[in-house]
Amino acid sequence: MGIMSKILGSDDGHSASEYVELDMQDVSGAAESAGMSVRIAEISDKHDVIDIKDAIYDGDLVLADITRHSTSDRTIEHIIDELRQVTREVDGDIVQKGDDQLIVTPTGISIDREKL
Repeated sequence: MGIMSKILGSDDGHSASEYVELDMQDVSGAAESAGMSVRIAEISDKHDVIDIKDAIYDGDLVLADITRHSTSDRTIEHIIDELRQVTREVDGDIVQKGDDQLIVTPTGISIDREKL
């Protein structure tokens, strides 16, 4: 089970309504003052890249599900190249984890290629 499946659930009928909103009252203003958010994206076609690029330029980290494409798909190659260019512009980082996930980071955040 990949990280996106753990976060979003698998395609076996789960929906966002099944997730439970946790009470953030004990964390005094952490969500409002956070300088960066972790955004979840699903890449179906090239148009989805626009929102991901905007999030990266805004300083957010993006976990993108690319399961709709095979790694040999020329469309995903173009998408990855476009996102790679964005990470170079902002001094971020990008990695592909397995065949189904991209992790794209904003300025100043690198991704360690070694597991803990």
